Amino acid sequence: MSSSHLDQRIVAVKPLTVPAPGRGVALQVKVTAPLSGANLPVIVFSHGNAWSMDGYEPLADRWAAAGFVVVQPTHLDSRRNGIGWDDPRFATIWRVRIADLHAVIDGLDGILLQAGGLGTRVDRERIAVVGHSWGAQTAGALLGARVLDADGVPGEDFSHPAVSAGALIAATGTGDSLTPFAAGHLPFMRPDFSTMTAPALVVAGGKDQSQLSTRGPEWFTDAYRLGPSPKSLLAIAEGEHTLGGVAGEQVAETTDEDPDRVALVADAICAYLLDALRIDDAAWTALHNAGAAGDGAWRVSTK
Repeated sequence: MSSSHLDQRIVAVKPLTVPAPGRGVALQVKVTAPLSGANLPVIVFSHGNAWSMDGYEPLADRWAAAGFVVVQPTHLDSRRNGIGWDDPRFATIWRVRIADLHAVIDGLDGILLQAGGLGTRVDRERIAVVGHSWGAQTAGALLGARVLDADGVPGEDFSHPAVSAGALIAATGTGDSLTPFAAGHLPFMRPDFSTMTAPALVVAGGKDQSQLSTRGPEWFTDAYRLGPSPKSLLAIAEGEHTLGGVAGEQVAETTDEDPDRVALVADAICAYLLDALRIDDAAWTALHNAGAAGDGAWRVSTK
């Protein structure tokens, strides 16, 4: 990414309310966008468990500076709503999360209007979804992934026709290796990637050891391995679950604080989406070349 992108002035507007009947709690979003530019592509971002629209600023700001309009909803599992794992509402939050992303995309015109007239500057034919951790499973549903029931039968198709591509950061893998706690409390964590046909970049850390799985860090590459082409994988050897701190600077959940790693994740997703949305392939090609010529700290694979 060129330095001119990083010098781009951006603006953030929040909270904006999105129509979501029957949700119980108002659906609010934050919009981050460049101050100038036209035909801007859109990223709808789904946060990890307990976070909100106020997290992930290192990603959202960098994407906006590169020319994306970033829309971040606050899901019901946000810690500000106080819905814990033992709350009876928790079992269906995964569905509400997916509905949140649909509501954002379907209500995009209203969101852009509230955000200061961005509607005339956005290209509605170029919409991507991105998510981290639980948010990656949420975003994956709009790309075509499904959830298997206890008998291994795939559930509903939640894909959205307006979504052209996406990126999944630390996406949990298949449910055949869940710990007893995860199997009992998180039955929705049984993704089926075989129907995830939309183009997607999977970002995985080589030291991301989940307490929810009996497998190692390769669990987080399942979306790439099992998803049909076209798929790409950014594997970061020393990355842990927050990939250097994607949720924010010096947050408690970050175990591998590394601003350069966060910048790599942000820029790689930006480069991938610019290519996948047919805007510009130069940055993605450059990233491929840099990974191939690098020291093995990270690599890019495609299929």
